[in-house]
Amino acid sequence: MTGEAGVPRPRGLSTWTTRQWLRSGVAASLVLLTLLGLAGAWVLGRTATISEDLVDVKSPALTTSIRLESALLDQETGIRGYGLTGNEEFLVPYRQGLRDEKTYTAQLAQLLDGEAAGSAAVEKSVRIWQERMAEPVAASAPGTASPLAAARAAEGKAAFDDVRSALADQQEQLREDRAEARADLLATYDLRNWVFSAIALVILAMAGLVFEGMRRGVTTPLEKLGADARRVTDGDFSHAIVPSGPADVWQLGSEIDSMRQRLLRELAFTEQARAQLDAQAADLKRSNAELEQFAYVASHDLQEPLRKVSSFTQLLQRRYGGALDARADQYIDFAVDGANRMQTLINDLLDFSRVGRVHHTHQDLDLDAVMKNTLSALSISVEESGAVITHDPLPTLVADPTQMGMLWQNLIGNAVKFRRPDEAPAIHVSAERDGELWRFAVTDNGIGIAPEYAEKVFVIFQRLHTKDTYSGSGIGLAMCKKIVEFHGGTIEIDPTYTAGARITFTLAAAPPEGIAQPESDASEQDAEQHGLERTP
Repeated sequence: MTGEAGVPRPRGLSTWTTRQWLRSGVAASLVLLTLLGLAGAWVLGRTATISEDLVDVKSPALTTSIRLESALLDQETGIRGYGLTGNEEFLVPYRQGLRDEKTYTAQLAQLLDGEAAGSAAVEKSVRIWQERMAEPVAASAPGTASPLAAARAAEGKAAFDDVRSALADQQEQLREDRAEARADLLATYDLRNWVFSAIALVILAMAGLVFEGMRRGVTTPLEKLGADARRVTDGDFSHAIVPSGPADVWQLGSEIDSMRQRLLRELAFTEQARAQLDAQAADLKRSNAELEQFAYVASHDLQEPLRKVSSFTQLLQRRYGGALDARADQYIDFAVDGANRMQTLINDLLDFSRVGRVHHTHQDLDLDAVMKNTLSALSISVEESGAVITHDPLPTLVADPTQMGMLWQNLIGNAVKFRRPDEAPAIHVSAERDGELWRFAVTDNGIGIAPEYAEKVFVIFQRLHTKDTYSGSGIGLAMCKKIVEFHGGTIEIDPTYTAGARITFTLAAAPPEGIAQPESDASEQDAEQHGLERTP
């Protein structure tokens, strides 16, 4: 089985993902550590139990047995002295020995917890000695030697020797038990050390296995994948990425290689498309240059015959005005008006074609000064209409002075021209910073622009009114759009404003990169070489 890149897919355990490997490894490690932990806990518990038995049982039991022997010796000494002398002072150690015997016997019973360890033989021999010797002698009258002590001297000695023998056997058994517990404790210590050493070795081995598994299964495949990806990133798109490692890392490498192959196909397609675009751009640039030169030269060629037509129609109007009939005078007026409008249209078309081609070098431009010059140029129409024009403080931009003057003149002039018949124009220009751009708005109280014509008004030669209603060539807003876009901005009609018209546009604080700044246009130079001149 192969993947998209033609690389065999993993089989068997290699189909496991990194998560599955980690889960399995962690589970196995936890099981092993649990078993080792249980073994360690058992060893520690065993050590504690043996140590506690040795310290709290075996050693105290031996000590108590020795003390019990001492108490019985005190009894024997006291009874022997009392039996020979009858002096009651010898009964004091005897009675103290009886009390100590009971105490030590109870302690031994508690420590040994029912274990024999010779306790029964000791108790039996002590009971025989006390019944046959100690109690009868102690019950004899004081003051004189007890005849019973002399009569049973040999029997008492033999009975107490049995007591001594039973105590010696008990103490020997207790010593053996203590030595055995000590040996068991030492063996358990050794086992504990071995177990914990094994735990440490297993943990180290597991850590080594984990690091080696991570290196082979994760880090090495990822490093290889990263190295292959960097080669592709550096531009070697033909370098195949061979996936490896667990299934998910393998899948990641396969997907990256699929992405590389797609990028390779996209790059080939992009290179082909770019070559076509470059060819089309060159054709378009050549076509635009030819069209611009044609428009410029054609408009110059139209100037001379148009001047002749305009001059001779004006001569006819001055010389024969009123000499012919009314119909002739009307025809002459039509001819003069048409020639004048044609000349205005040609000049406007020349100005429109120059935007973006012929301009002065960009410079720091105070728009307040440009607005002042614009209002001075429009002073006659402003006074005749009674317009009130206000504006916010305008910024200083890096722009072309001539084009900025044309922009403001067209926008303010349109606001004054398209006013309501019965209301003086009120025009306000606002300016505010919008990120890297400046946003301007020219708001008036005129006849407004319907929303359905918001795009149409920026198309060259598009008019919403007849020339008899409002004069003009239909180029003004198209020229404004071209100037704004040339300076890195956009322009539009605000459809939400209904009390008149509001035109908003943006301008960059500095000209966009890549804008050439020729001092003159090649078409004008060609026109001048052909002896053409522009009519102002």
